Amino acid sequence: MSEQLEVFERCRGRMFGIAYRMLGSVSEAEEVLQDAWLRWQSVDHRTVSEPAAFLAKTVTNLCLNQLTSARARRETYVGPWLPEPVLTGGKLDDLGPLDEVAQRESVSFALLTVLEKLTPAERAAYVLREAFAYSHREVADLIGTTENNARQLHSRARKRVAADHRSHRADPGHWRTLVERFLAAAQLGDIAGLESLLAADVVSRADGGGKVNAARNPVAGRERVARYLVGVLERFGAGILPYFAQANGEHVLVAVGPDGVRAVVYLTFDGDELSSLELAMNPDKLGHVEKQLSRIGGASGLGW
Repeated sequence: MSEQLEVFERCRGRMFGIAYRMLGSVSEAEEVLQDAWLRWQSVDHRTVSEPAAFLAKTVTNLCLNQLTSARARRETYVGPWLPEPVLTGGKLDDLGPLDEVAQRESVSFALLTVLEKLTPAERAAYVLREAFAYSHREVADLIGTTENNARQLHSRARKRVAADHRSHRADPGHWRTLVERFLAAAQLGDIAGLESLLAADVVSRADGGGKVNAARNPVAGRERVARYLVGVLERFGAGILPYFAQANGEHVLVAVGPDGVRAVVYLTFDGDELSSLELAMNPDKLGHVEKQLSRIGGASGLGW
């Protein structure tokens, strides 16, 4: 392995972590790393005193450019846009160790969704400061601004995140019990039983990207969500097996059919009531999960 490649591989985990948190997309993050590698190859390395800082800055700026074009694409996206799921836990360490609450929170599905509302510069400042503990001075250098402006960007981002995002960390055993009750009611078509598990203001969002049949607008309200979910299972439930797993540092259901992963489902409870349901169903956003499952021998290897 060449010295160039060795340095790049040593920094790959942090670079991917920055790119994924900034873009909410595995495929876009991988494209950024490919571009970063091309730029790293073209640099006179004798002029680079801190390779890790150089590569972090390269990735950050590539992401800022990518976010500008991504915003335009997402305005024409079919249906709700949700982040691309990544399985975590056990040997699935594509997002690095998520041993601490702050680390898990920085890749949570809910937070990545909220980060979409920030400007590219605000998102960069938030991710670099909160997830990677860069100082305001270091953030300023990475995104090409003044330290005072970096501080202001981070402050605005934190306020917007705090206003729109509330962390829900359920006890795993209790979460699973509630999900099993939810699945039983849904599979039986028990509308009343489902409604008893749903919050009055529950919201369901499905990201099919126009590639699969999914609701193109959020479904809100206890009765509407219950009927919608029963209808979904009636149309698509045959041959689908649900597996308990972990994705983005939180517990999820992975729906697997004969032809592979059909959905990754994030269920958030407020007490004993389901308050939100996010279904990542776009096949283009399930490819990475498929690759991860192939590494551990399929869905049966999820083991939770």
